[in-house]
Amino acid sequence: MTLFIQASLIIWVLVTLLWFWSLLIKNVSIVDIFWGFGFVVVNAFYFSNVEELMPRNWLLLALVTIWGLRLTIYLAIRNIGKGEDYRYQQFRKDYGEKRYWWFSYFQVFLLQGALILIVSLPLLGIHLNENSGNLFWLDYIAILVWVIGFSFEAGGDYQLYKFKKNPNNKGKVLNTGFWKYTRHPNYFGDAAVWWSYALFCMAAGGTWQIVGAIIMTLLIIKVSGVAMLERTLKDTKPKYKEYIEKTNSFIPWFPKK
Repeated sequence: MTLFIQASLIIWVLVTLLWFWSLLIKNVSIVDIFWGFGFVVVNAFYFSNVEELMPRNWLLLALVTIWGLRLTIYLAIRNIGKGEDYRYQQFRKDYGEKRYWWFSYFQVFLLQGALILIVSLPLLGIHLNENSGNLFWLDYIAILVWVIGFSFEAGGDYQLYKFKKNPNNKGKVLNTGFWKYTRHPNYFGDAAVWWSYALFCMAAGGTWQIVGAIIMTLLIIKVSGVAMLERTLKDTKPKYKEYIEKTNSFIPWFPKK
């Protein structure tokens, strides 16, 4: 519990500094770029407090760092110079410019910091569980799940980035590559990555900490990911309805005829 509190203080300082920066540039969207990096920081902190480092600890340090930095770099390339995301612009209108400057600290920055700490609980379970030792069969299943998830997430993001860069694709729907088998390969991949961490946690002897993966999956499907994006795409892209009829929403599968 002491290390969790210490990690909470680290994240609190970082999101507070990030909030001050957002006030200077009048752009709350920078918090999205921090999301992946926040997990890298928390995981590295837990790793640094392990008394006897085992293969699983080193493996998780590598996997979380690769995943988090890839996401951070991708979102930085996608967002920097594009202005504030439409979601935060709408919040400014709803709450009013005169009070959103301080309201955003609680609604966006502190909330995201809290979610980072809760979602990263499997990482706490991996590094600080006394049963954490050498790798066995469950770890190798977790590695496979991570590779599948990372491939869908990174591959889906790259395909979408290339698709959007082509002006001829304006108004069209991406339905090739990973997007042929699921309408949200990046979100599916993200959830799979966190379930791989849950499997590593169970392999280390952790139990209740896998709640982090459960919460992450619920956020992706019901709150800020699939549900929110689907509502927007249905209104902005007429061809998306046909895409919905043929393609699974989340779990990849072959297209329907």
